[in-house]
Amino acid sequence: MTIAAMPEAPRAISAPQRAMAKLGLLRDIDLALHLPLRYEDETRIDRLAAAHEGDTQQVEATVAECHVEFRPRRQLVAHLVDDEGEPLVLRFLNFYPSQQKALAAGARLRVRGELRGGFLGREMVHPVVKPASTALPSALTPVYPTSAQLPQAYLRKAVASALARAPLHEVLPAEVLPAGLPSLQVALHLLHQPAPGAALASLEDRSHPAWQRLKFEELLAQQLSQLTAQRERALLRAPALSAARGGLHERLLAALPFTLTAAQRRVGEEVAADLTRGQPMHRLLQGDVGSGKTVVAALAAAVAIDSGWQCALMAPTEILAEQHFRKLVDWLEPLGVTVAWLTGSRKGKGRKQMLEAVASGAAGLVVGTHAVIQHDVAFAKLGLAIVDEQHRFGVAQRLALRDKLDQQALEPHLLMMSATPIPRTLAMSYFADLAVSTIDELPPGRTPVVTKLFADGRRDDVIARIHDEVAQGKQVYWVCPLIEESEALDLHNATETHAQLCAALPGAMVGLLHGRMPGAEKAAAMALFAGGRMQVLVATTVIEVGVDVPNASLMVIEHAERFGLSQLHQLRGRVGRGAVASVCVLLYTAPLSPTAKQRLRAMAESSDGFEIARRDLEIRGPGEFMGARQSGAALLRFSDLGADSALLDHARRVAPRLLAERPAAAAAQVQRWLASRVDYLKA
Repeated sequence: MTIAAMPEAPRAISAPQRAMAKLGLLRDIDLALHLPLRYEDETRIDRLAAAHEGDTQQVEATVAECHVEFRPRRQLVAHLVDDEGEPLVLRFLNFYPSQQKALAAGARLRVRGELRGGFLGREMVHPVVKPASTALPSALTPVYPTSAQLPQAYLRKAVASALARAPLHEVLPAEVLPAGLPSLQVALHLLHQPAPGAALASLEDRSHPAWQRLKFEELLAQQLSQLTAQRERALLRAPALSAARGGLHERLLAALPFTLTAAQRRVGEEVAADLTRGQPMHRLLQGDVGSGKTVVAALAAAVAIDSGWQCALMAPTEILAEQHFRKLVDWLEPLGVTVAWLTGSRKGKGRKQMLEAVASGAAGLVVGTHAVIQHDVAFAKLGLAIVDEQHRFGVAQRLALRDKLDQQALEPHLLMMSATPIPRTLAMSYFADLAVSTIDELPPGRTPVVTKLFADGRRDDVIARIHDEVAQGKQVYWVCPLIEESEALDLHNATETHAQLCAALPGAMVGLLHGRMPGAEKAAAMALFAGGRMQVLVATTVIEVGVDVPNASLMVIEHAERFGLSQLHQLRGRVGRGAVASVCVLLYTAPLSPTAKQRLRAMAESSDGFEIARRDLEIRGPGEFMGARQSGAALLRFSDLGADSALLDHARRVAPRLLAERPAAAAAQVQRWLASRVDYLKA
């Protein structure tokens, strides 16, 4: 008789293992590349007599007495004396019976902690305690980035074990490496287990040659992945789109109620040239707030429609999408183009009709929010996808839009637009595979916006200024911050400010706009403000982008210290859109953090979007600056694009040669460093 083997019960996953998976520490190489934040020197014993309060010290001493005290709260207190007779008190506010047992009188201990002054003399609170017989380590002790569920001791053991197993052989040929750097294996062992005499300052500020080797490896992997994505895209096919003589593109240019700036003409021609090729366009159109990116998008859409294809324009918010929709309808519908409108709030028969128009090809242009990429939206012939404020969308959303063309193995052309200019070093790394067009001039008639900083204590002065603006027939925005942790608190803040301004401005129409309002109410409030019948609009950040009211001359941003730099710059761009002199008041609440001070100072000192973007990159670093492009995962963990520009330049020079001459080495380098994150660079 054959007895079937019982299946093994699945092994339970421990909390530290789950925490490691959450941190992305899945492979041996992941652990090997999980580098210390700082180091502790446990290789020597300090003299208690020579130590200073505030220093972290490691001393050996003998327990003279240990007892539990109950005032002011239950705590374990041990009195120790070292070999020179120096006393030391150890204090534990939380403890186990086993700890009390280990601190029995006569025990010889090694303790490490911060030395403090106390009522009973110098003391340590919750120090690390070991038997004095424990061997001293031969290397500095690493302190790793971790989480509450992942103790340092567990992580150190896991890293040391992985470091012994990880494949750290040299992938790169010697000729591509900068001179004077150690091998990858030597660099990693040194960073995880530095010798006691190692240059601690250069290790912690990441200027040590071992750090330089890792930074170069990371930058090279990123450049290689960008080049690979670019070459893979060159193999893809896209519809060749060109403007017909006397067609929609020419008729739109003739019908526009304004003359294009030289910069708009230049970037329009760059986009049109891309569309004529049989390869998918992958272009970023960047320009400061109000520089006229929408008209360039409209002209690109006209080229696609001229060629018998459809165009989709996706914006991150319903208000921005609606602003685009209204402009594009005004420009294109008189020329015979059907413009469809798709948002999450559009339901029922209206939505069904729009879906049918999109599926049949009757709608040449489709404008909307993320609703454009929902599964029930089917395009007849999508030739061009335009994504506005592209950094506000995740990678998966942009890829979903590109996947809406399922015809003859073709991909749509992709035009991404951003009013957050990309600093040069960022363009060289994160956007290395993109063609970048820049609108570097504003349309004539735009007035510079003066930015002023006011402490919250001067709120009455700001309201008096609003009264004067309204009396002169001008309009005012008052923006309240979005508090993501508490939508109710956010709403209370906006409604309270609205009530205060209504009381302070009798006779003026003061409107309220926030994210929880129904779409129809939002549209009604915006229509009243845009039409000039509403003098003051109190809003949350839903008006950050896309709102165009030339008569608005004053922008007040409450709790400006809570906003990011690019968001402040976007909001400021809502005024100064006409010939009226405009002011942006940043109302802040003290005390300010150092970062908030930097942001507000940058806003007061510059109105140039490129300078603002450069300062933003300095303050926040590339991972946060990029935001949703990488779905929150910063691709550069170790490199600093400002400090490491020389390494970035070297990586950019050698990457094409390595990819051409040693493709297997290039692929191994990308896999080692980026693994599953490679797709992020393709979107």
